[in-house]
Amino acid sequence: MKINKYNSLVIALLFGFGLTGQAQSKKWTLEECVRYALENNITVKLSELDVKNAEIDKRGALGNYLPSVNGNASHSWNIGLNQDVTTGILRNQTTQYSSVGINAGVDIYKGLQNQNTMRKAKLSIIASHYQLLKMQEDISLNVASAFLQILSNKEDLKVKKEQLAIDEKRFARSEEMVNAGTIPRGDLFDLKATVATDKQNIAVSENNLLISKLSLAQLLQLKEFADFDVVDDTNVSDENNILAQTPLEIYNKAKETRTELKLAQTNLEIAEKNVAIAKGAYQPTLSGFYGFNTRASYSDQVKVDENGNPYTVGPDPIFKQFSDNKGHNFGLQLNVPIFNGFSVKNNVERNKVSLEKSKIDLEQKSLDLQRNVYTAFTDARGALNTYESATVTLEARQQAYNYAKEKYDVGLMNSFDFTQAQTLLTNAQSDVIRTKYDYMFKIKILEFYFGIPIVPIITK
Repeated sequence: MKINKYNSLVIALLFGFGLTGQAQSKKWTLEECVRYALENNITVKLSELDVKNAEIDKRGALGNYLPSVNGNASHSWNIGLNQDVTTGILRNQTTQYSSVGINAGVDIYKGLQNQNTMRKAKLSIIASHYQLLKMQEDISLNVASAFLQILSNKEDLKVKKEQLAIDEKRFARSEEMVNAGTIPRGDLFDLKATVATDKQNIAVSENNLLISKLSLAQLLQLKEFADFDVVDDTNVSDENNILAQTPLEIYNKAKETRTELKLAQTNLEIAEKNVAIAKGAYQPTLSGFYGFNTRASYSDQVKVDENGNPYTVGPDPIFKQFSDNKGHNFGLQLNVPIFNGFSVKNNVERNKVSLEKSKIDLEQKSLDLQRNVYTAFTDARGALNTYESATVTLEARQQAYNYAKEKYDVGLMNSFDFTQAQTLLTNAQSDVIRTKYDYMFKIKILEFYFGIPIVPIITK
C-alpha cells in the first residue's frame, strides 16, 4: 500500500500519542477546557487589550477637563550689533540671555464636546467589555463543539474495535469449520476481507480522534498536547428542560441577556455621542490663559546717569534679574466659527450616517437573534427526534443481527448475507453516536440563547 506524506504525518502523530498514552495522568473536563481557553486563547487576550485601550481613552477624556500647563526655558548667544534688552541701545557686542516661563490654559466652554467625549469614553468601555464577553461566549461554544467531537470519535472508535474483535473470533471459528468441512472455503475469504476492512475502519477512526484532539488542544493554545485527552462524559439529557420552553419564551429571554444585542445598543449610543461631539464644533469656544516669564542677561549693561551720560556697569546678579524682569499675562480667548470649508458640516453628516448604520445594525441583530433562536429550537427538537429514531433503529438492527447470527451459526445463512446484516448494525451504531452528540451540542446552543452558559464567565 502506498503511503503519502499526509499518512506518514498522521502515523507519526499517532505513534507519538501511543508512546505517551501510558503516562496520561489527567483527563480534561468540559468546564476545565472552557476555563483554560478563556484564560489562554489569543483572541480573548486581544479583546482584553481592547478593554485596556478603552480605559486609557477614558483617562484621556478626563484630561480634557484639566488645564494644560507647559514650562519653557531658553539660553541664547547674540553676536554683533544687537539691541540691549534693558536700555534699547544698539551695541556691537556678544551677549547671553536666559529666559524661563510657564503657560497655562483651560477650556471654559467648548460646545459640550468635552462632556460628550467623556460620556462616549464610558460607553466605549462598556462596549469593549461586551465585545470581550461575546468573544468568550464564542470560544466557549467552539470548545464545547470540539469537546463533543472528541467524545463522538471515541465512541466510534470503540464500536469499530468491538466489531473487529467479533469478526476476528468469527474468522477463527470459521477456520475450524472450514477444516472440518462444515462451510465452504469461500466464506473464509469473505471473513478475511471483513477483518481487513475492520482494521482499515479503525485506522480511519483513530485518525479522526487524533485530529479532533489536536483541534481542541490548539483551540486551548496548549503547548504540550501529546498526551491530551478528555473525560468520557457521555450523558445525554436535557438537564435544564430547555425544550419545555417555547421559542417565544427563549427569544424574549435572549433579548434580555444576549451580548450581541447589548453591544449593538451600546454602539448606537456611542454613535449618538459622536453626532453630539461633531455638532459641538458649530458653537463658539471660550478658554482662559495665563503666562509667566522672566529673563536675565550675562553681559555688561549701559546705564544713563542723571545728566544723560551713558556708563557701563557689570550685570546684576542672575537671581536679582530674574526677580526684576518677571512678568505676567492672562486673559480670555473667544473663538467663533464662521466658515471652515464645510468641514464641520461634513463631519456632522458623516456621523449621522454612522448613527443610521448603527440603528440598522441593532435592528438586524434583533432579527438575526429571533431567527437563530427559532432555528436552534427547531434543530434541537429535530436532533432529539433523530436520536430517538436512531436508537429505535439500532435496537431493531441488533435483533436482526442476533437472528442472522443464529442462522449463520447453524449454516442457514451464507457469509455474504450475514456480513450485510453486520454492516447494517455497524451503520446503525454510528448513526446513534452521531445523532447523540449532535443533539447534545444543539441543546447547549439552545441553553446558550436562554442565558445558561456552558460555564459561568467571570469578567475581570
